[in-house]
Formats: sequence, C-alpha cells, structure tokens
Amino acid sequence: MQDPKNYGETMKSKGGLSRLVNALKYTWDGLKAAAQFEEAFKQELMVVIPLSIAAWFIPVSAVERALLFSVLQLILIVELINSAIEANTDHISLDRHPLAKRAKDMGSAAVFLTILIATVTWAAVLWQNFRG
Repeated sequence: MQDPKNYGETMKSKGGLSRLVNALKYTWDGLKAAAQFEEAFKQELMVVIPLSIAAWFIPVSAVERALLFSVLQLILIVELINSAIEANTDHISLDRHPLAKRAKDMGSAAVFLTILIATVTWAAVLWQNFRG
C-alpha cells in the first residue's frame, strides 16, 4: 500500500508533453464514464448532439451560431460537474445527510438553470432570425 502522505505528490503532473497527453486521457476517461454511468448525461447527449449539429446549418450569423453551440456544451459541462459532486458525495458516505442533500440539490439546480439559459438563448436567436 502506498504511503498516504505521498499519494498526492505522486499524482501531481510533472509537466511537458506527457502532462498534455495525460490530461487528454483523463478528459476522455471522464467523458466515457459520464456516458456510461450517468443517465442524465446520456439523456442530455441525445438532445445536445443533434442540436449541436443543427446549429451549424441554421442560417444565422457566426456569433449566433457560436452562441447556439456553446450554450449546449455548457449543459454538458455543468452536468459533468454535477455528476462529479454526486460521485464524490457518495464516495464519502452513502448515509443520508442534510449537507449531502444540499450539495446534490445545488448541483441539480445548476444543471436546471443551464438548461433554462440554453432554452432561452435558442428561443431568442430563432425568434430574432425567423419571426414572421
């Protein structure tokens, strides 16, 4: 078993190209884990992927296109953070605790607000460009 005092130090990056390669591997591992184990992430992917593709074909300005695409990716980013909060909370303890509930509820609220932002953004851009 590894000495717990030195564990954190052994996990620290040493820099250089290997740091970038490791960071990309960790990123890929995180995305795979979310797609495999997180039902909310899977559901959001089913909406975000087609809409992200559609955003490139909607006849709007480049800035509006970037906005449409970005707010969708923001949903996934916040969901990843929420899932990390939930996993870490469950790792610490599966016991019911008011602080654990608060942490999970706030993560859920962050996802909801992000979806609201994306919905309002898409509605505003589409309304601005396609109202009769």
